[in-house]
Parts: sequence; C-alpha cells; structure tokens
Amino acid sequence: MESLQKEIWIFFFEETKTLLEQDEAYAGYGNRERMLSFYFTFFELLGLNRSYVLFALGQTAEPMQQLGQLKGLRRSIKLFARELIEDANAEKNSKITKHNPDIFSEGAWLQLAFLLRFWIQDDSPGFEKTDVAIEKSVNTIFDIFDNTPLERVLDFGKFLFKERFA
Repeated sequence: MESLQKEIWIFFFEETKTLLEQDEAYAGYGNRERMLSFYFTFFELLGLNRSYVLFALGQTAEPMQQLGQLKGLRRSIKLFARELIEDANAEKNSKITKHNPDIFSEGAWLQLAFLLRFWIQDDSPGFEKTDVAIEKSVNTIFDIFDNTPLERVLDFGKFLFKERFA
C-alpha cells in the first residue's frame, strides 16, 4: 500500500509537469514564473483530489508525520528545483553569486512541505489563502536569493581594480 501511495504522489508531480509543458507560454517563463506556475498547478491538481490527499496524509494535527509516502515526490521536486537553479547559475558571471543546487533544491522541498501543510489547513473559498501563500513564499525566496546587487558590486569592483592597476 505504501508503494502505491508513493506512486500517486509521483503521478501528481508528473501530471503537473505535463500540464505545464502543454502550455506554450511556459517555455518562455523565467524561473520565478515557472516555480509559481508549478505550485499553482500542483495545488490545483491536489484540490481536485483533496479527499484522497487528506486521507493519505491523515487528518491528525501533524499531517507531516506521513512524510514516508512523499519520498518520491521529494526526489522529483528536488530535481525540478535543481534544473531551475542550474539554469539560473548558467547566467551568473561570478562564482560567488551562483547558488548551491543541493542546498537550494532542499529549500524548494521544504517550501513545498510548508505549502502542503498550509493548504491542508486552508478553509478559504477556492483556497485563496493558499494562492497568496504560494505567491508570497515564491516571491520572497526569489527576492532573498536574487544576487543582482551583489553581482553589480562585484562587477563594479572588478572595473575599479582594472582601472587602478591597468
């Protein structure tokens, strides 16, 4: 039974990815928009299967105790996040501003676990509060880890160094 439960969560992930890839606009999205689209689509799919999700995770005060069945989902989320991180790192000029894919992909998993718990407890119409939590959490994470100011300072420092010693 546990193996079947794990497969269902992987199915939710894969179905979300399939739905996103069918959207022509998705290919042109930046990483922030891809992550937002993923979460919105994933939780919409979970909403269509809410009875199962609540049953599978149990309706205890601490539903995250059922994490064993989410191992496959965790692996898939981390791979998805790793792809986004490596894509973003390819655009970075400085090694200092590149993100560690292992750390950041684990962060994406923790974010999903937080959002899943939030969604389970959300009783707002149409899960509006979950939508806000998704948007705010993704935007916050991307803003925190956006190293554009640091990259600009490093670029300016290199310029000054070259000018001083050239």
